Amino acid sequence: MTDAPASAHVTWDGVDLHALAERLGAPLYVYSASHIRNRIASLQTALRGTDHLICFAVKANSNRGVLALMHEQRVGADIVSAGELWRALHAGVPPERIVFSGVGKSEAEIAEALRVGILRFNVESHDELLLLQRVALAQGVVARAAVRINPDVDALTHAKISTGKAENKFGVSIDEARRWFAARGELSHVQLDGLHVHIGSQILSLEPFRQALQRVAAFWRELVAQGHPIASIDVGGGLGVCYREGHDHPIDAAAYVALVREALAGFEGRLLFEPGRYLVGEAGVLLTRVIRLKQGEERSFLVLDAAMNDLARPSLYDAWHDIVPVSGEARPMITYDIVGPVCETGDTFATARALPACAPGDLLMILTVGAYGASMASTYNSRPLAAEVMVDAGRYAVVRQRQSFEDMVAGEQPANHWETA
Repeated sequence: MTDAPASAHVTWDGVDLHALAERLGAPLYVYSASHIRNRIASLQTALRGTDHLICFAVKANSNRGVLALMHEQRVGADIVSAGELWRALHAGVPPERIVFSGVGKSEAEIAEALRVGILRFNVESHDELLLLQRVALAQGVVARAAVRINPDVDALTHAKISTGKAENKFGVSIDEARRWFAARGELSHVQLDGLHVHIGSQILSLEPFRQALQRVAAFWRELVAQGHPIASIDVGGGLGVCYREGHDHPIDAAAYVALVREALAGFEGRLLFEPGRYLVGEAGVLLTRVIRLKQGEERSFLVLDAAMNDLARPSLYDAWHDIVPVSGEARPMITYDIVGPVCETGDTFATARALPACAPGDLLMILTVGAYGASMASTYNSRPLAAEVMVDAGRYAVVRQRQSFEDMVAGEQPANHWETA
């Protein structure tokens, strides 16, 4: 088990964080392998006795070390790009455990996914369905496909990560999906025999899942009654995690699976799950050092060496992340605005946040960054990407070297070689 995320603890999965930061520098992403395994096990235990496949949402954390750990635990991959396909395959994930989602699959991406023989495409528009037919025909293969249903359900989450409402760009209405199945005999090289639904991310209530699954279940039963075989139902992901202690109350995996079992009672095909954040979010911390304290006219600023380019969620979503010192010392509490060095006012991790008094050089950790942390990072302000390390019961392994300046500018060059198109 990982150590509890409290200021009195200075280890993460048995590894001393001060020693790790001294050796590898900061900012530094640290992922607990034990925590990830435990999260996978909680789902696998709840799903015992069902025909199922868990496909990790690669967008949450695309590090090949993390993907290799998923493969070791017999978890597949839910991808949304050719780059994620490449990462998954090179991490050892077999193509028959890979599903391809996303509204903007290009012809080249579809062709490559068909070439390697992925399990299934989650199709999100009629244009994509016809493109899949053309590319599969050209290759002389049959593509397995599921239609992504947009059930028009409010996931009760942040607007930017809600994906199941009618105004969102994802999926199609049940009425449109009904027309696809009615015409599926015209698809010589697409086997349309699956349903898919994913209503959003960081969901902390069972009710949106219940509403969505009830609508999908009713449609599945309607299709079967009309003679359309449904081999798989992909229920997506979206399980939330705890970003703010005492405030966020995540759904228990067993309760979630029980809801799926109840809603899809009688379904004899395969159930697919696409957890991302749930498996890795709380497994990750971002180690960062205090650069300086700056006293403004109205606020005290705590300036860190981590920035919005390392962790975009607070800037992008106004997201809360608990932040604690990696120290057990008793110090008076001070209220800070916790910011990074990037030249944007939006480079703010927390406003008016109470912390034990800090000094330059102090090591802090930002919690619950294993999902949508490093995977969304950039080199804005020409800041090289942070290193990433995996810890596991007292040992550690670097899974991404800290980017050098030379790595950061690789591929750039002066405009010395002019050509005409």
